[in-house]
Amino acid sequence: MSNITRRGLATLLLGVSAVATLGFGILSGPAEAADKPKKVIFLVNGTLGDKSYFDLGAAGIQAIKAKYGDAVETKILEMGNDQTKWQPAFEDVSEQDWDLIFACTYEISDIIAEVAPNHPDKTYAVIDAVVPYSQGNLGNVYAVSFKQNEGSYLAGILAAGLLKDGTIPADQGTSIGFLGGMDIPGINDFLAGYIEGAQSVNPDIKVAISYAGTFDDAAKGKELALAQYRSGTAIGFNVAGQTGLGQLAAAKEVGKWALGVNSDQEAIFRDTDPAMADWVASSMVKKVDVSMLRAYDLYVEGKLPVGQVEAIGLAEDSVGLVETGNMAKLASPELKQKIAAAKAGIIDGSIKVTSGFNLDTDKLNALRDSVRP
Repeated sequence: MSNITRRGLATLLLGVSAVATLGFGILSGPAEAADKPKKVIFLVNGTLGDKSYFDLGAAGIQAIKAKYGDAVETKILEMGNDQTKWQPAFEDVSEQDWDLIFACTYEISDIIAEVAPNHPDKTYAVIDAVVPYSQGNLGNVYAVSFKQNEGSYLAGILAAGLLKDGTIPADQGTSIGFLGGMDIPGINDFLAGYIEGAQSVNPDIKVAISYAGTFDDAAKGKELALAQYRSGTAIGFNVAGQTGLGQLAAAKEVGKWALGVNSDQEAIFRDTDPAMADWVASSMVKKVDVSMLRAYDLYVEGKLPVGQVEAIGLAEDSVGLVETGNMAKLASPELKQKIAAAKAGIIDGSIKVTSGFNLDTDKLNALRDSVRP
């Protein structure tokens, strides 16, 4: 836990929600009686301090420790950004006496698919990713997939709504922006929901779209965001990990709005960089910490559904839009009501949000072209 302490990361203990299960699998849990501490490790395929995804995973580990105390031993291992070191780290950890091994993001899926079959006595939990279960021998792997398109739909309503009602004046820009880490289905799932939410407010909305090609280059993110702002973007949505922090820095520099991602990025920067926090209108959150605590709860109960992927979204309170802080002051009552109605519609099924995972290249290009400024 020393890694967390050094960064002063606050423990996020949020409500645990039910999850819709997809696929097939068996229930699994610890093989031994609870007469000694269970050992849980989180392998970070990068470094902490992203103010977003990995920090939320670290908060999930803190939540597990806070809830279970001496009944669990926890550790976080930062593997760094050199991808050649990730698989050796997984192999090394798997040969040790860890009971449950957590990891996050799609970038780690192939490694788990290769390592896990060689260690059937270990249980692996990968958050916001899927593994190729069809290949077999992955009955000891549990995966969580977030419906980020649903939360991004709400973010799109907010962005377009602030423009339409004049809260963001026209002289700040007439389009909204999107900064993605990479041009991949997981990122385009955000994009699809964001565009559709914005179009529900203004069918003619324009969206400036950029991909950085990396998740760990804040300077590149700032460069791309500045280009968008200077070309008429009034508010931009970052979906790019550490690269996305450059979006927030750009917003601060030019005095324009940004939307955070994964965690409440306004709240995270409120104490350390209030001038930056002042320009974060809201954040689309994926509750990585909640999913990790829930997974461990199921594990100790012997009910963790390994061998399958679970998809969770607004109905499970696993994604959403931050409605406190700047958003509470910026959004009009009418806009808040529209967001609430959209959330209810998505949950009851009356609003269907397109998933970026279901868009082939032609459909994706057509969607992007339809909103090009």
